[in-house]
This record gives sequence, structure tokens and C-alpha cells, in this order.
Amino acid sequence: MQETVKKVLTGDFHKKKAFWFLLTALLTLIVWNLPIAVFGIEGLTVVQQRVIAIFVMAVMLWLTESIPAWATSVTIIFVLLFCVSNSSFKFMQGSEGEYGQLLDSVGIMACFADPTIILFLGGFILAIAATKSGLDVWMAKTLIRPFGKKSENVLLGFLLITGVFSMFISNTATAAMMLTFLTPVFKSLPANGKGRIALTMAIPIGANLGGMGTPIGTPPNAFAYKVLNDPAGLNMNIGFGQWMMVMAPLVIILLAIAWLLLRRFFPFSQKTIELEIAGDMHRNWRTVVVGITFAATILLWIFGKQFGVNANTVAMLPIAVFAFTGVITAKDLQDIDWGVIWMVAGGFALGMAMNGTGLAKVAIESIPFGDWSPIVILIISGLVCFFLSNFISNTATAALMIPILTVVCEGMGDKLNIIGGTPTVLIGIAVAASAAMSLPISTPPNAIAYSTGLIQQKDMVKAGLATGLISLLIGFSLLIIVGKAGIL
Repeated sequence: MQETVKKVLTGDFHKKKAFWFLLTALLTLIVWNLPIAVFGIEGLTVVQQRVIAIFVMAVMLWLTESIPAWATSVTIIFVLLFCVSNSSFKFMQGSEGEYGQLLDSVGIMACFADPTIILFLGGFILAIAATKSGLDVWMAKTLIRPFGKKSENVLLGFLLITGVFSMFISNTATAAMMLTFLTPVFKSLPANGKGRIALTMAIPIGANLGGMGTPIGTPPNAFAYKVLNDPAGLNMNIGFGQWMMVMAPLVIILLAIAWLLLRRFFPFSQKTIELEIAGDMHRNWRTVVVGITFAATILLWIFGKQFGVNANTVAMLPIAVFAFTGVITAKDLQDIDWGVIWMVAGGFALGMAMNGTGLAKVAIESIPFGDWSPIVILIISGLVCFFLSNFISNTATAALMIPILTVVCEGMGDKLNIIGGTPTVLIGIAVAASAAMSLPISTPPNAIAYSTGLIQQKDMVKAGLATGLISLLIGFSLLIIVGKAGIL
């Protein structure tokens, strides 16, 4: 009977996905073939109309998840290459005067090897090497020791350690690792106590908030970081250390607030916890290489600007050292989350298409962004991102919103100074995406924590929503202050 129900449900699920996929294809074709006059944008070209259609396709596919999120990004790059690039079919090209500016096919393909992608790869490689050598276990043991055995202090320790790890290591990998460390702890806690819920919720909350701390913490950060530093765009030259100087203290403040909330929502009935983290660091020369390289990479990320080396270049250090020494092998490369890499590349390609075809420029000229209130823009964009990121991938949300808001910010010009400029809006989107953690489907760390069976959805909504909204309020306030002070 259960098998029959499962088959029916699975069948309905696939039918629903097929329906949304076909609807997406239909809407994309309609937008693709509408008369240009319908859009009401003066000077709109055929190529720019196609980019609008591709954007509609991306929105629908990412929202409905009728195909995997990374597959949507691959589809974006494929359609851009075959339909709006200088390497597309001849009947798709026409003359520039008739069809508009075509994209450089090499530039589209280069989105997958963008310097920010290399930055992400460096972070993934560091994480794999740390796990392989046992350095992550040693760090967890060392960092948790000062917090003692008092239950509430152990909770704070797990929040802070998870947050710090998530600044440099994938928040998904961090959550999985930290929950593994917690398994023996649960055995010493009452089965019906709320302390288990507090400790379990500390992991996804710590991972989600910690990701805000560095440009590589989460893909939304990477989107904002790239747009702000793009030499052909805003070219604001914001360094890795500059980002951390503002965002790392914010993370610590938010983690402390999350600790207070978790203590209040899920109080411990047992006052002390016996903590034992299983596993050990491998004691060999490879571990020494990993430790030194890990430290050198992070130091150069933070202070590299003073030496004239940017964060993207520094990311090649662990990749090269670990490859040269054999710490990382070809088989280890299979552990890289290539789905995230493709998603980020697809988002970059979408942004490139809007700028490269001139669509961003004609949009700026046709919509009176200058008449809009910067405060309203900031609040609405933040809430929309927060809402969407609770239901779909925060990477997909950022990939959709950041190219649009880049255009909006450019159109508003100096009016944005009242809220600290363009960085406030774009980094604000990254903050809003990380703050969205109300549901099991909101982020991979949430899903991992929920899969333990130790928490219910209502627990996650209570803790996640409260923490998320407070994070939005404090995060946006801080960004406005530092933006107006010229720190970012």
C-alpha cells in the first residue's frame, strides 16, 4: 500500500514539474516573440528583447524548480551562446543596426572561469583539505574547549564555531560536520528536553549567519562582491579584508542575539553537558602543509590589499600548493560542489547579458529610478529577497535580484548616498538571503538539521524567523552607517 501511495505521489510530483516546465517554455516564447513596442522601452533591440525573455525563463525555472537550479544556470549560458552571441546561428544574428549588440561568446563562456569562481574554488579546496587531514576536527576541539561544560556556554560555543567555520568553508559542509560532533552530546541530554532543539537549531543558524562574514561565505556574497568590484562596472575595489572588517563583527553580534533567542525559546533542563568530539588530526607532513597553507591563505585574503594581491589571486594559492604536494588528488575534485559553481556562473552570465547587450542602459533611461525613495528601494528589495530565499535557493534569488538592483542603483545615482550608496543595497541583498532560514527548505543547513528528526518545523519557524528579521534590521542599519562613513 505504501509503495502504491509513493508511486502516485511521485507521479503527481513529476506531472507538476512538467506542467511548470511547459508553462515556462510557453511564457519564454511569448516574451521572445512579442512586438517590441509592447515593452514600452525606447530604443529596445531584438537582442535585448531576447535577454528579457531569457530572464523570464530563469525566473520561472528558479522559482518553480521544474529542473535543478544548477541546470537552469547551464540552460541560461546555453541559450545566450546559441541565440544572442556572436557565435550564434546566422539567422539569429542579423545586422547590428537591425538586431542590436551581440554578446561576445568567449565572454559568456568565461563566466565559468570568472575570478570570483576561482575565489569560490579556493574555498572549496581549503574545506576538502581540512576535512581530509582532520584539521577541521582539531580546530573544533580546540575552539570548543574554552566554553567549558555549562549547557548554555556549550550552546554559545557551537554557534560561534559554526559561524566562524562558515566564513571560510561551505555552510552545508560546516552544518553536516558540526551536527556529527553533536551526536554524542545528545546522548547525555534528556530525551524530552528542549536543550536538544536549541543545540540542533544552533548549527543551521550559525552556518547561515556565519556565511555573511566573508565574500566566499555564500554565493550571494560572491554576486555582490563581483558586481561591486567589476572593473567594467562599479569598480569600487572593495577588498576581502574590508568586507570582513564590517561583516565579521556583524556576524558576532547576530550570533550573540541568536544565542539569547535560543536560550529563551528552548531552555536547557540539564545544567551541564559532557562534550566529547570524536576523531583526530592526522599527524604527518601533509597536515602541516594544510595548516600552513590554510593560515597563509586567510591572512592574505584579509591583508592582501596592502600587498597589492587581490582575493581572487590568493585563492589560487591553496589550489596550487595542494595540487603540487599531492594533498588534493583528482578524485578529491569530485567532492567540489559543482552545482553551486554552475549556479554562480549562470548568475554572472545573466548579469553580463543585461550589461553587454545594452539592456541595462536602456532600462535606466526608460524608468525614472531617480524619482524613487532610496529607503523604499532598500526595504522592499530586502524583504522580497528574504521572502523568496525562504522558499527557493538563496543563490538563485541573488542571481535574479542583483543584476536588476545594479541597474536600479545606477539609475538613482547620488540619491543613494542617503543610505550609504550602492554597496548598502547590493550587500543588503546578500544579508537578506543569508537571513532567510525559517523553513527546512530555506537552506541546505536547515534541511540537514531538520533531517535529524530532533526539531519540528514550528521550532525552525520560531527561531529562524525571529533571528532572520532581527538580522535584517541590524544588518541594514549597520550597512547604512558604514556606507555613509565611507568604510565600504
